[in-house]
Amino acid sequence: MTTEAQTNTGTLLLAAAPIGRPEDASRRLLGALADVPVVAAEDTRRLRRLAADLGVEITGRVLAHHEHNERASVDGLLAELLAGRDVLVITDAGMPGVSDPGYRLVRAAVAEGVPVTVLPGPSAVTTALVVSGLPTDRFCFEGFPPRKQGERSRRLASLAGEQRTMVFFESPRRLADTLTAMAEAFGTDRPAAVCRELTKTYEEVRRGTLAELAAWAQDGVLGEITLVVGGAPERAGLTEPADLAAAVAARTEAAGLTRKEAIAEIAKENGVPKRLVYEAVITAAE
Repeated sequence: MTTEAQTNTGTLLLAAAPIGRPEDASRRLLGALADVPVVAAEDTRRLRRLAADLGVEITGRVLAHHEHNERASVDGLLAELLAGRDVLVITDAGMPGVSDPGYRLVRAAVAEGVPVTVLPGPSAVTTALVVSGLPTDRFCFEGFPPRKQGERSRRLASLAGEQRTMVFFESPRRLADTLTAMAEAFGTDRPAAVCRELTKTYEEVRRGTLAELAAWAQDGVLGEITLVVGGAPERAGLTEPADLAAAVAARTEAAGLTRKEAIAEIAKENGVPKRLVYEAVITAAE
């Protein structure tokens, strides 16, 4: 249970910044930038450039709040809030806290009973989701896949049975490798969409199967990338011991999981107790 909001503190405002065109900024954001006494920005130079594009003069103090100083800056920003000053948090693009700084400060503010509110607006996650052409009724955000090949393979293998549409961020330099790994983990015919430079001049949405998109990306891709992947089709879970044991063996070999990890994943995906999967593996080994 969280504490009740204190009445003598400032308010923490999480502001969505345009992901491409400055004119997508909300009127509330323009007003807040002009009035709020403290602005915590992921990149102070980009903030100044955005304010200039919007014709807004920032009158408050501008402080840096990014991934390299986030842990240290939380205490200072929390002190500002507890002293009664409003603090606006803004990242380079999109919503603070979504693969960007913001989460730790929100947690600290909530723990101290500081009011937290949002100035809603652009988000690459939902923008890519709705333009992808893939189901939008159930989805999950998975952030950036791990950079290292082994960790990435294990993460994707754990998502192979996910039935919700999945949204990822990815570096253009790693896109081809990630699409290839996804094709291996999810199947070459899994539908997906690569959304590049959303809302910007050179916006592009490339739709196809994971195999098709992986082949396309081999020539190199530029720009900000949001990747949307269709969920796994519904299917009847495995129940036969021999099938369960074979699935564990395949998962262990393909994803480099321990037997215990593979048993847990296969049990979860097929809706059966881990004990039954373990017994099936032991029986198959005898």
